[in-house]
Amino acid sequence: MSWGLHRLLAASIPYLPKGLVGLFARRYVAGEAAGEALAVARECNRQGFETTLDILGEHVASEHQAAIVAQQYADLYGEISREGLEANISLKPTHLGLDLGRQICETKVFQVLDEAQATDNFLRLDMEDIRYTDDTLALYRKCRARHAKVGPVLQACLRRSGDDLAALLSPQLNVRLCKGIYLESPEVAIQDRHAINANFLKLVRQGFAGGGYLAIATHDQRLIAEVESIIREGELSPDRFEFQVLYGVPMAGKLQTLRDQGFKVRIYIPFGETWYDYSLRRLQENPAIVRYVLRNLFRR
Repeated sequence: MSWGLHRLLAASIPYLPKGLVGLFARRYVAGEAAGEALAVARECNRQGFETTLDILGEHVASEHQAAIVAQQYADLYGEISREGLEANISLKPTHLGLDLGRQICETKVFQVLDEAQATDNFLRLDMEDIRYTDDTLALYRKCRARHAKVGPVLQACLRRSGDDLAALLSPQLNVRLCKGIYLESPEVAIQDRHAINANFLKLVRQGFAGGGYLAIATHDQRLIAEVESIIREGELSPDRFEFQVLYGVPMAGKLQTLRDQGFKVRIYIPFGETWYDYSLRRLQENPAIVRYVLRNLFRR
């Protein structure tokens, strides 16, 4: 498909009927209920992949809403433990009230963190746009003082991420490295995709050199191949890293190849009632799926 057609399809996505979006939301979202997401996690585990569960949503409007989300996450840890799943949890601080105040968010995150500790599980604090970077890293440090199994996310598109990683690095650090999806100004973010990729690899090398555990989150197979080269050159043990991908993103067998090499692969499984907005973002990233859906819709 030409780049021009890609852009045309991407521009049309926000105007697609909700019912049509629902036809392919199933590809990227494990349903609305926790039970549906747990079933997907079980199947991923059966195939040899570990998982992360994420309740879709962000920017709650009230402390009551934040409390509901916190309880849902706490309950989810209990379900994971009871079923013996290889699964952990990732959450967005604004989904637990960061917009409402640091103390509100901290209280709710600590509630979830206590359940992670009680079930001997891991919690990932996801990273949002640049407005929340400092607060999220401060929250991570407070969480790390309470529970060893917690980790932040750093985005390769941000110019500050190298300095942030240097400040965090230790053999105890478990950090997720991703490119970043938020539109940021050139003052704070790298704009060129090749430069972002180069910074991603720089962060990978920096993280390995500092002794940290890296969760390498990308669907870019060329970038994955570069990371594999770094791993081979450094003769790094598979217990120093894992590869992470979003549920439903086509990878042409690469996940199975990584798994068969003895590398840990974790699939990030989103679910929840706000599936529509999430699916629109995924479709705008991969407009070719729209063409596929429309072709099959009108085939008859």
